[in-house]
Amino acid sequence: MKALPVFLAAACVFGASPAALAAPSERAVEIAHKYVIVDGHVDAPSTVAEAGADIATGTKTVDFDYDRAKAGGLDAPFMSIYVAADYEEKGGAKARADILIGLMEGVAAQYPDKYEIAYSPKDVRRIFAEGKIAMPLGMENGSPIEGDLQNLKHFYDRGVRYVTLAHSKSNHISDSSYDENKRWDGLSPFGFELVRAMNDLGIMVDVSHLSDAAIEDVLATTRAPVIASHSSLRHFTPDWERNLSDDLVKKIGQNGGIVMINYGSAFLNEPANIYNTPRDAARKAEEGKLGRAMTEEEASAFNAAWRETHPYPFATLDQVLDHIDRAVELAGIDHVGLGTDYDGVGDSLPVDLKDVSSYPVLIDGLLARDYDETAIEKILGANALRVWEEVEQARKKRKW
Repeated sequence: MKALPVFLAAACVFGASPAALAAPSERAVEIAHKYVIVDGHVDAPSTVAEAGADIATGTKTVDFDYDRAKAGGLDAPFMSIYVAADYEEKGGAKARADILIGLMEGVAAQYPDKYEIAYSPKDVRRIFAEGKIAMPLGMENGSPIEGDLQNLKHFYDRGVRYVTLAHSKSNHISDSSYDENKRWDGLSPFGFELVRAMNDLGIMVDVSHLSDAAIEDVLATTRAPVIASHSSLRHFTPDWERNLSDDLVKKIGQNGGIVMINYGSAFLNEPANIYNTPRDAARKAEEGKLGRAMTEEEASAFNAAWRETHPYPFATLDQVLDHIDRAVELAGIDHVGLGTDYDGVGDSLPVDLKDVSSYPVLIDGLLARDYDETAIEKILGANALRVWEEVEQARKKRKW
């Protein structure tokens, strides 16, 4: 699994959360299978690489596999080619990305009746019509570019169709929202060059994880729509830069881009976002009494005991819908989608939205809030495909 910020990493060990999914209505199930559902961010490649998961059979899988995706109507999950921030310093980022791409190519080759790599919106629609699941590729963290635009072309040729410019640490391209060291005050000089080159190639620029200043730099530089592949709204998690401010949501809409809502509970409600703060303070106080730091085993036992008396505040379906409502209000119905972060946020997913079989549950929630079928189709995938098409149309000839 991917390395996570502390408050999210802890979510992986909260213990069993309510596992039963709400029973969706027949209409919701029908809608889920009628329209293309695009998910902007699914971390299944990491489960394949780290746990030996088989996403075709469901062996060792977490939130995503073929049967559950088909049940939920998921048609085009962007497979996250996630490269941890520490590769920036230790090296090997490009090789790591190539390995993960190779694993997804292997899945498609081994199970051609179930999966196919998608290189374009046209591919997605054809694969959908054939009854298979499309696997477009998005690279999470630009470190594998390694300062060389030829590497960008290399990854485009391998199928990468968006790049999240940074992850949990600032890198040679951009500052990260998680990193207190804002070394560039936005994008680096190479970052500006990279955004223009991504426009030229037809690779979507993903602003999730970036600092506010870096997102502003991207918006001022790009000539194509951008995406926030797995971000939610800061309005509900005040002062947390990883989520998008109202102003940035509006600007992404004005850019023609799309905000794709993240399902991690810490992204959706403030109690989950700050859950670890009092626990960590209590553990530190206990260490003061001990006169030493706790061992790993002691810390784990302390955290488990804390959870018993302080239940984790899992997000709800209504809270996911609140983020969608506000994003629609700020950016417009044409600029909102889904980027659940399945397989990437541990056991912190909302009640009733625990895996990729649950998209009909979300659809029922949208119907209950008076979204019509046209609006629901846009949120489920039409908006994402439209942005992707516009990025393709913005390409220009360039010598590589």
